Amino acid sequence: MRVLPRDRRPALPRAAATASVTLALLGGAVACAGPQDDGSGGGDGKPAEGGTLTVLNSDAQSDFDPARLYTSGGGNVPSLVFRTLTTRNRADGAKGTEVVPDLATGLGKPSEGAKVWTYELKPGLKYEDGSPITSADVKYGVERSFAAELSGGPPYLRDWLIGGDRYEGPFGKGKKELDSIETPDDRTIVFRLKKGVGDFPYVATQTQFAPVPKAKDTGTDYEKHPLSSGPYRVVKNTNDGERLQLARNKHWSAKTDSERKAYPDTVDVRSGLDPAVINQRLSTSSSADAKAVTTDTNLGPAELARVGSDKELKERVGVGHFGYTNYLAFNPDVKPFDDPAVRKAVAYAIDRASVVNAVGGSSLAEPATTFLPNQKAFGYTPYDHFPAGRGGDPDKAREVLAKAGHRNGITLTLTHSTEDGETGPKIAAAVQQSLKKAGIRVRLEGLENNAYDEKRWDAEDAPGLYLSRWGADWPAGYPFLAPIFDGRQIVANGANFNHAKLDDPAVNKEFDDVQQLTDLDAAAKRWGALDSRIGEQALSVPLFHPVYQRLVGKDVKNVVISDWTGVLDVSQVAVR
Repeated sequence: MRVLPRDRRPALPRAAATASVTLALLGGAVACAGPQDDGSGGGDGKPAEGGTLTVLNSDAQSDFDPARLYTSGGGNVPSLVFRTLTTRNRADGAKGTEVVPDLATGLGKPSEGAKVWTYELKPGLKYEDGSPITSADVKYGVERSFAAELSGGPPYLRDWLIGGDRYEGPFGKGKKELDSIETPDDRTIVFRLKKGVGDFPYVATQTQFAPVPKAKDTGTDYEKHPLSSGPYRVVKNTNDGERLQLARNKHWSAKTDSERKAYPDTVDVRSGLDPAVINQRLSTSSSADAKAVTTDTNLGPAELARVGSDKELKERVGVGHFGYTNYLAFNPDVKPFDDPAVRKAVAYAIDRASVVNAVGGSSLAEPATTFLPNQKAFGYTPYDHFPAGRGGDPDKAREVLAKAGHRNGITLTLTHSTEDGETGPKIAAAVQQSLKKAGIRVRLEGLENNAYDEKRWDAEDAPGLYLSRWGADWPAGYPFLAPIFDGRQIVANGANFNHAKLDDPAVNKEFDDVQQLTDLDAAAKRWGALDSRIGEQALSVPLFHPVYQRLVGKDVKNVVISDWTGVLDVSQVAVR
């Protein structure tokens, strides 16, 4: 996997004051504690069609072209316009990690050891102009995502499709079509892969699988008015997604789309706003803000304090979980981290309780001892190879260090971002203080965020010890573990995420063997076992999994937050 210079899209949620939020309330919340998720509309009757939903965000919905987006990018706004072969189940919590059909009649028919995937489109599918959606349009939509002019989307098809590594898209001087995508008729599309990929139904949720009619493609200008296959069409795109105005697509039919509810008549996405302003507007809920949500801004300390004493506000807080792990990364090419004993001593010494407190408390973070997130979909298998309890085990850490020849302790350098957040100074200071108890002296090296990211992703110049984080592009073990621990994904010139430089032939083979399984439950068990097996080497120290808390306007109904995205699903919201 080669993601953009970010730990995975969507970006981590923003908090109103800082990304490290103090919180001591809302304990025990489930996937969503907001306005009724059961269709009751928060006591005002069932959700009804009509009205305008306003989305208040910090980050702009830029590059609104299906070739350039990640499926979950922009808090699910793209899924209002772009339908794909498959999609995520629009349900709360763990049920929301399931993949379901969208444009296709099913999840795809695998053959030849999952190297060939065949899909059939539903009948009656139409674009916003009433023209039919065909398999050729889906093929072209995938092909244009290979063009250098439209870079930005995920890389899997380039790596997996036969000939994908040499294909340059339909715009250049080379081959215009990719032969490994076949369309024997208007409703059938076949993908031929280099290797078996059991997760292909998940990959087919990504916006690269949205249909694009070749005759309507305007290249880099397509983002200004892409042809909608979803329930809404783009009316106006201002300043590259700073404001995105959507209205109903009259040719969309709920008969072919059981996932998107499409209750509002219009959706108005306003971006570039200060997080504190977003939360203040949602809290006050005056005028149009009463029917507003955010998909990228967490509650900050001041807002959360008010929520704790205001029953009405508390009922408007949605809680989300997304498969993400924050961890300490070791570079074994830098001494003393080439010694497994030093890495294990750090693992024994870490005080996860202090780290969680630095994030903002147990309502914003859950302590982690596994690299895989604590969700069944990923294959989560509980283990703790270096038990430290909640407060660390400094005595055990000292013992391990002494046996390794460090009886007087050891001095290490921890590199972190100077930007306050999940890789910032507060977390670094918590790690520093917890390791100090075990005789591990830590010097802190803070770098400006861009410089920090550039350094930690540099295979040749990565620090010996640094704060990092990872999230997967779909809820399964492969996209979570492979970029970090598959030796064939080590990148010498570019963004390298395999910080441990692990290149174990047996581990690499297990990635291949499990990846081709189409029995996702069986695959999940093996991903969990592999996670445990890798974890024994102390190549990283898992710290915590984040939890996201967000406020919605007082007139917002039918809040749904899945464990696939961790954010409110705008396709389910009603405002009447």
